[in-house]
Amino acid sequence: MQYTLRKIPKHLDQTLRRRARQERKSLNQVAVEALLRGTGIGDTPVRCRNLEDLAGTWHEDREFEDVLRLQRAIEPELWR
Repeated sequence: MQYTLRKIPKHLDQTLRRRARQERKSLNQVAVEALLRGTGIGDTPVRCRNLEDLAGTWHEDREFEDVLRLQRAIEPELWR
């Protein structure tokens, strides 16, 4: 099957071309591998983590907040 893709962002083009050079593969081969990984049907699927086990686990910590407040303080004599 043959595809024609248009309006490839410059940073994506540069990344694919750099990877092709580094891996000594054709641009086409690197692009197909990226599509396979991105769709989750390649040999190495993209790992995703939703972090739901962390949601709602924050506990207020007065000592931590005090330290942050000290770090965020502006010292006027250092800004002259």
